[in-house]
Amino acid sequence: MNSVSIVSRDMEEPAWLPKAEAFAQKVLAFLELDNWDLSLLFCGDEFIASLNEEYRRKAGPTDVLSFEQGDWYEDGNKRRFLAGDVVLCLDAMLRNADDFKVTPDEELKRLIVHGILHLSGMDHEGTEPEEPMLIRQEAMLKALAEERIL
Repeated sequence: MNSVSIVSRDMEEPAWLPKAEAFAQKVLAFLELDNWDLSLLFCGDEFIASLNEEYRRKAGPTDVLSFEQGDWYEDGNKRRFLAGDVVLCLDAMLRNADDFKVTPDEELKRLIVHGILHLSGMDHEGTEPEEPMLIRQEAMLKALAEERIL
């Protein structure tokens, strides 16, 4: 059983957070990951820009950052994987949705999948659609297309 904690920072807590948690659970199940603990943190431009500067030395906001922990620990009789944290910027998500001509729901799901794929060890060099991680991401989005968050 996986555990996904959801928080928001510097914004009013969106009513759809439980749906985002349920979607993240479906992503983990799709990837056949079990006993994972991860968090999703939803924020705006200012907070993610500060993280982007501090951890990546890049100025300005970005859409999603993943902070991999990658540690196994014992929880009673169960072995659990502390995967890490995914920080998602809702301001950037809305800009992306407009730029890419997709719905905010689709773009939010894309960012959640993207962040979890990073926590699972995948990475990409650029943003070309031929990147293996991005091919996997889009295939997952297609498979989970009926799911709704917003």
